Amino acid sequence: MHSPIIYRKMAILCFGTLLAPKNGYIMFRNLVSPESLDEYRQHFLDICDGKVKGGHTTTMKDLSLMQTEAKGEFLINKIQDFLYDDILFKYASDRAVVNIVADIIGENVTAVHSMLINKPPDADQDTSRHPLHQDLHYFPFRPADKICASWTAMETIDERNGCLFAVPGSHRDVLYPHAYPDNVKNKAYHGVQGLDKVPTVNLVMEKGDTVFFHPILLHGSGPNLTKGFRKAISVHYANSNCDFIDVRGTSQQNIAEEVEGMAKRRGFPVNFEDLWKYKSRLVNGEPGNFQNYNSKL
Repeated sequence: MHSPIIYRKMAILCFGTLLAPKNGYIMFRNLVSPESLDEYRQHFLDICDGKVKGGHTTTMKDLSLMQTEAKGEFLINKIQDFLYDDILFKYASDRAVVNIVADIIGENVTAVHSMLINKPPDADQDTSRHPLHQDLHYFPFRPADKICASWTAMETIDERNGCLFAVPGSHRDVLYPHAYPDNVKNKAYHGVQGLDKVPTVNLVMEKGDTVFFHPILLHGSGPNLTKGFRKAISVHYANSNCDFIDVRGTSQQNIAEEVEGMAKRRGFPVNFEDLWKYKSRLVNGEPGNFQNYNSKL
């Protein structure tokens, strides 16, 4: 296992200031401790079983399994927006992760999106997979080079149980229009259209392995075809001084309207920009634009 200093030097060499290596992602083996991941897994199970409250987190269920008698871990496929959950926030603020992120996007770091993703067995393949997409489609802030995702395997993850796949070098592409692909049933699982035959690389990972990637990188994940589970934990980070943009009239308008609609139905009417600010949390350095809220007075 490399020292933290070696890890950070490797990240700088891979991403550089322009994020222009050939891949657009870099993986570190055994970066997050198994003890930490076991704690996150148990907390996920406790939320699934109703032993602890999810607080401000959002719990999502596999649509195909909702028609069955599946419960708990066998039904819930994601807990997101956990940045104000005391246990799961430990991942978002893990120094082994944040130090690398800070070297990529700058010292002032805000965690902006968080997910613990579970692929239960026996789910429909169309609800278990995530179509090819670019994360920047969901973000109303720029520049893209100041945004970075961390994604950590909580167990062995390969093509059998739904590993990530990516298109190396695609972070140098443009942001493509996204929409719902045929047969994709999960809310907000938009995908890039017309790139079904593009060559991809499977990112096979062991417990604790962590991949960092650029928000324009084309990537997705396959279905879980095993009788076991597939869990990963992920956070997107942005430089706290990223600039917010108006996505109306762009290819991102569809996701903005969809997200605003979901928030309104949950009794939280808010615009797309402010929603990202409200659910974010500073993890390193000084506050910036993410911590400046639009006054409604």
